[in-house]
Amino acid sequence: MADETKQEAAAPAAEVVVTEEEKKAEETAPVAEEKAVEAAVEKAAEAEAGAEEKAAEADSEEEKKAEEAEEAAAGDEAAVIDGTGSFKEESNLVSELPDPERTALAQLKELVATALANGEFNLPPPPAKEEAKPEEPKTEAPAEAAPEEVKDETPVPEETKTEAPAPEEPKAEEPAKEELKAEAATEAVAEETKPAEPVPEEEEKTVVVAEEEATKTVEAIEETVAVAVAAAASEEPEAGEPKEELIWGVPLAGDDERTDTVLLKFLRAREFKVKEAMAMLKSAVLWRKRFGIDELLLDADLGLRELEGVVFYRGADREGHPVCYNVYGEFQDKELYERAFGDEEKRERFLKWRIQLLERGIREQLDFSPSGICSMVQVTDLKNSPPMLGKHRAVTRQALALLQDNYPEFVAKKVFINVPWWYLAANKVMSPFLTQRTKSKIVFCSPGKSAETLFRYIAPEQVPVQFGGLYKEDDTEFSTSDAVTELTVKPSSKETVEIPATENSTVVWELRVLGWEVSYGAEFTPDAEGGYTVIVQKTRKVPAHEEPIMKGSFKATEPGKLVLGVNNPASRKKKLLCRFKVRSAAA
Repeated sequence: MADETKQEAAAPAAEVVVTEEEKKAEETAPVAEEKAVEAAVEKAAEAEAGAEEKAAEADSEEEKKAEEAEEAAAGDEAAVIDGTGSFKEESNLVSELPDPERTALAQLKELVATALANGEFNLPPPPAKEEAKPEEPKTEAPAEAAPEEVKDETPVPEETKTEAPAPEEPKAEEPAKEELKAEAATEAVAEETKPAEPVPEEEEKTVVVAEEEATKTVEAIEETVAVAVAAAASEEPEAGEPKEELIWGVPLAGDDERTDTVLLKFLRAREFKVKEAMAMLKSAVLWRKRFGIDELLLDADLGLRELEGVVFYRGADREGHPVCYNVYGEFQDKELYERAFGDEEKRERFLKWRIQLLERGIREQLDFSPSGICSMVQVTDLKNSPPMLGKHRAVTRQALALLQDNYPEFVAKKVFINVPWWYLAANKVMSPFLTQRTKSKIVFCSPGKSAETLFRYIAPEQVPVQFGGLYKEDDTEFSTSDAVTELTVKPSSKETVEIPATENSTVVWELRVLGWEVSYGAEFTPDAEGGYTVIVQKTRKVPAHEEPIMKGSFKATEPGKLVLGVNNPASRKKKLLCRFKVRSAAA
């Protein structure tokens, strides 16, 4: 999801500080690339709009041009699939890393440990809390006048007035940092020692005793404060033991083997440039805290259940990666579109819902252990997708930016299916701005080749029916553990599938031909000589618009074989999918 740049050697440990010039140079490249991509897509959108206007004026001529363009684009697309090769994920085992990558990982770990110790992964306190400090009223500055007024109003004999101030002089010269402590104690003592009636003979003794008690009280307060400060210091974590920081449930530091996998994602996203990977990691952690990933998104119900058909996880590819489908054609429903993107509040809710879905997929379906599956396959269906300049454009761009910046190396393969010809043209414009690593992850295919392209990476039993596969939510007969046989029916030829059956067994099957427009039939032939062939399904032509999957069952009373026949009269080859089960009478 994070766009990659050309490979360079890992940065040495000394190159930790990034100068302003380097930052500007590094930030300029992706911005220029993004602008170029946006410009290409906008031009493609304009081309689409222009094509629609011309089609209104001359339908037949434009349709012919579109078909020619699509055929040419399909040829380019086939070259992309066959020419770029399939992306192969690197190992996350430290022992298998090349020396420069192992060194970069060690350097990044040191930077992370230092950042944790310095609190660099903590959000700064909000400005509002700094402006209104609740401790300020505790100074109680006006309280200083209270004891003085009590002393002034108390009648004191002449001899006492001349001698009493002498012991108070040392108090006036106490350090400023002890004033607040002494004020409270002096005020309390003044109230306790306040005489009910003036007694000239004993006043001097009373004042002296009061001062001694005040001194003792102040000393007691000082001792209490010292003990409290010491206790607070003992409760603070030591510099060597920083607070644990987690991302996707994995600690950023420590002995957890999953930590290496996470850090390697950021390093690979920045081609093992340590300081850039560290900046990306820090930015991602702080963004997660600001966005409220853990506190809000994982447990929140955002009330968008109607979008479950727009983005969903279904099955895994041939290497075990979970597959996420993005079906933007669902937004043809104008009411659904308005509920998702009608105003700013709805668009913000959609963005949170999309990030929430991704986070749940990462935590529930990925394994960050060194030998685990820690990335996924993204399938994006562009059939009947909404115009690129609609209300969703801003939130889509924002979502893409967030995914690129905060979810590095989470895509093993990105497959675009049912791609219109103008989108393929836009891809040709964008292609020079993409690295070879990124190109090897992305596949574009036209509508006629979408299903076959998916089958290269995902087994048909894992692909939903709507995309050409055999997977159905409510299927009670077959599951993803029942393998599918893939056959190619050549032009003007016939293909058969033979299923052996035992005595008193029941054969259950399902069959699909992509695009149909073929003849299909089924018959049972017994093993015994002279046995009669039983017509199970009379041969008939199956049009393209009929049910995508043909199902059937047959109970065999004797040993034999069930033969499914598919005849392709067309001049183009057809893809045939079939799977079956044979149940014995005991079962």
